[in-house]
Amino acid sequence: MDAIVTQGLSKVYKGIGKQAVHSLTALDLMVREKEIFGFLGRNGAGKTTTIKILCSLLQPASGEAFLFGENIRARATRRLAGYLPEQPYFYEYLTPKETLDFYGKLRGLNAAERAGEWEQLSGMLDLRAIGNDRIKGFSKGMRQRVGFAVALVGNPPLLILDEPMSGLDPIGRRMIRELIVQQRDLGKTIFFSSHVLSDVEQICDRVGILVKGRLTQQGRIDELLAGQTPQVEVTAERVLPGTAALLRAKADQHRRLEERDIFLFPDAESANGAVKAIQEGGGRLLEFSPVQETLEDYFLREQAHGEHAA
Repeated sequence: MDAIVTQGLSKVYKGIGKQAVHSLTALDLMVREKEIFGFLGRNGAGKTTTIKILCSLLQPASGEAFLFGENIRARATRRLAGYLPEQPYFYEYLTPKETLDFYGKLRGLNAAERAGEWEQLSGMLDLRAIGNDRIKGFSKGMRQRVGFAVALVGNPPLLILDEPMSGLDPIGRRMIRELIVQQRDLGKTIFFSSHVLSDVEQICDRVGILVKGRLTQQGRIDELLAGQTPQVEVTAERVLPGTAALLRAKADQHRRLEERDIFLFPDAESANGAVKAIQEGGGRLLEFSPVQETLEDYFLREQAHGEHAA
């Protein structure tokens, strides 16, 4: 069974005057059970709108969405998901222990179950040392740990995380990455948005790319990147100045390191032509290396293509 399915999901906001703003347009999204799915897009692409619709915090203008086969219009689906917003809000005078107890009551847990949740989650997220401190003085990383714990209260099968690594230092980002992978390994489905594409590439099973409210791609990262023609890096020495100037005009990138010229060409054909020109001018080829596109490269290209098409 799929964990998340949307069919023709759209959201329109009233703009200034009579102009409407289309935040989402006919979104058809599918997230499989027990996978980590990265939801990518620039600010304003519609990621948070999608997440809030899935969490029943917003109503779509049209279309349907389902969690584990249940329509999100049914109140019962709210028990299926744990939600971490980009900027978690807490009652500042409460402690982490009191906060988890509060959300446990909202989940319908009895006192013994709430105590058990605190023991488990405080150990998992290293909260015991700060369990009785007021949240008011907490750093971004500490708040993110409490927010993640809140999302796990009640052991929901789906976690929906909006920019969970935003504003964290490298240690905090690694902690969140490890928690996400851990929860997947425990059988949960994780759906999260992020701007940190290196983190997405490390842990996600599949991704979706949103451009101006439209889903342009979704699939496994290796499958998306496998269909792309690799760039080729050519390193040479003794390249004549005239030849170097000619090749710079054809290359995607050029840099000079000590006595070496390093060119990055968009495909093998142009790289082979460059090698011929270098050798005919008396230059010496040192390295000819295919460079596979990264997720960041792919994302930027999809953004440019999608925005041009729009």
